[in-house]
Amino acid sequence: MILEGIQEINEIKTLLINRSKIVITTHQNPDGDAIGSTLGLFSFFQKMGHDVWAIVPNEYPEFLQWLPDNKEIINFSRHKKSANRIITQADLIFMLDYNDVKRSNDMMDAIVSSKARKVMIDHHPFPLLQVDFSLSFTEVSSTAELIYEFILALNGQQHMNKSIATCIYTGIMTDTGCFSYNSSRTRTFEIVSHLLSYAIKKDAIYHQVYDNFSLQRMRLLGYSLNEKMQVFPEFHTALISISLDEQKRYDFVTGDSEGFVNYPLSIKGIRFSAFFMEKKDKVKISFRSRGSFPVNAFSEKHFSGGGHLNAAGGESLLSLNDTIKKFIGLLPKYIQELKA
Repeated sequence: MILEGIQEINEIKTLLINRSKIVITTHQNPDGDAIGSTLGLFSFFQKMGHDVWAIVPNEYPEFLQWLPDNKEIINFSRHKKSANRIITQADLIFMLDYNDVKRSNDMMDAIVSSKARKVMIDHHPFPLLQVDFSLSFTEVSSTAELIYEFILALNGQQHMNKSIATCIYTGIMTDTGCFSYNSSRTRTFEIVSHLLSYAIKKDAIYHQVYDNFSLQRMRLLGYSLNEKMQVFPEFHTALISISLDEQKRYDFVTGDSEGFVNYPLSIKGIRFSAFFMEKKDKVKISFRSRGSFPVNAFSEKHFSGGGHLNAAGGESLLSLNDTIKKFIGLLPKYIQELKA
């Protein structure tokens, strides 16, 4: 167990002896790992008898809104006044799946100014958060995997149930691309095996997440692959981009572009894939790679981002076209690494 013997665990245990006001937060634009981790820990603390609130910065995909206790999540962008009050009055704030307070977006000021003890549980490299307790391990598949280990480290097995296991499994499944990357540790599959013992419906979870999109999303995917994908075989690279006008044309909603960045990697010889999504004030970028090409380092150096070796994100304040031009212009510098 990765958290075994860590001093911070004993200190957190002491803090949790008495009933506490606990706020669980995660990063902006929450994904499956963020929401699965948040709801799994939320339910666990509730069963321990604490007063618990789960607060996310903004909207998240509909395909995650079936998860147990989803209706308990507070959307900060919609309920700023009450959310600020809850954060201010908290005894403990858990910061899940992010290691830079800027990623909490508009929640940042409230979190930083709160006098609550702060706990980070995360698996991304190079943490920047100033917290009282840091449980940061880059080798694990997901933050959800760490949540499972955290529950065990607190001797909280008696509180585990099907709902908590469902949330944690969803986090692990989505953050590993259904176990296609970031999932080479034996321990990851031991944990999945334990989760299955709670009679979670593995196939139904997959269906809810990956087979539950709208017709317009499917048309957008087809359009993106047929009309917007550019392939650069000499650099073993491909990209997809979607403009604001195209999003409007296909009635885009949060989550509709989930997984688009992975499709070019299905092309023979492609090792590096990028997806560019135009926003009102910036371009949001996702990167994926096969093998040893470090998209986290690439994103950090050129697009103010970061993440994992094979999965990272970034952004650009340039226009969509200029951002794509910048990306393409960088590829010759990496030709040797992309050939490897």
